Formats: sequence, structure tokens, C-alpha cells
Amino acid sequence: MRTAAASSLAAAGLLLSLAACSAPATTQPTTSAPSPSAAASSTAADAPCDGVKVIVDSGALKQEAADTSVCVPVDGPTVAAEILEEADVETEGTTQYPNELVCRVNGVPAADFDITHKEGTYREECQGMPAAFAYWALWVKPAAGDWAYAQEGLATLKVSPGESLELLFTVDGEPAAPAA
Repeated sequence: MRTAAASSLAAAGLLLSLAACSAPATTQPTTSAPSPSAAASSTAADAPCDGVKVIVDSGALKQEAADTSVCVPVDGPTVAAEILEEADVETEGTTQYPNELVCRVNGVPAADFDITHKEGTYREECQGMPAAFAYWALWVKPAAGDWAYAQEGLATLKVSPGESLELLFTVDGEPAAPAA
């Protein structure tokens, strides 16, 4: 049952990523993005944030060196990719989908890192689609609400002050969602 759920979640993520890539651009009001001099400030995971709280959680990989939690000051809705850049979070796509998918975050998982899953071990090469059982998932949380799987990719998803943005690495469906 978990395999089916994980496969469904991965398939949904793929469809959402591909839909975000092929969806026509929409005109939205211009909003103020973070200024180049506005540096992300470190916060505790549960501390309030006037901007967008950015969380990177290596989840099942348990690679704390990649983990971070920072508050990025923003004045209005801002594209997720810009927020991650301001937070000094480096994402890498795949050869086939360089801007549509996230294969590595802050270098994790490294190309020589064995990802242990229920079928054995796996190494992410970042060529095409990440494995359906081991991938970075993008989550958003409104100021007053619960975490939800992002319906768009980093290049189109807009996040507003008071919201949270999390990249969570999932292996075999665990963790299934960000911690509260």
C-alpha cells in the first residue's frame, strides 16, 4: 500500500512539475522582491518570521549538513526560486529537466551517496526524472494553515510574507509530510 501511495505522490509531483513547465505564463501584478542587500536571517525552526520561512530538511537521508531554516525578508508575493537564492539554498535540476525539477539541494544527495531504500541502494545521477521512491518534494504552508504539496515548481510558485516553503527529501514515502 505504501508503494502505491509513494508512486501516486511521485506521479502527482511529476505531473505538477510538468504542468508548471507547460502552463502559459499569466500576467500578475508586479510586486516588490527582496532587495539584493536583504540578507536571509537565521531562525529557529519554530520562531516567527515576518518574511518567508525557508526550510530544507534532508528527511530520510539524515544529512544535517544540508538542513537549514532561515527567514527571508520579502515585501510581497515572490517566486520561490528567488527566495531560495536569497536564503543561500542551492538547487540543481537534472540534465533533462534543468529548471523544472530539483535533484540536489545544497549538494545533497551527492552523486556518490548511497540512498538506502526498501529495494536496496540507489545513487542519484540527476540525468532524468528522480526515482519515484527517492526525491526532493516542495511544500508550502500558509501563515495560518497546514502544509500542502506545492502545485507549481520553483520557477512559478509565488510565496508571500508569513508563509513557509520547505524542500523535504522523501525515501519510500517517508517522511510523508513536513513536521508541524
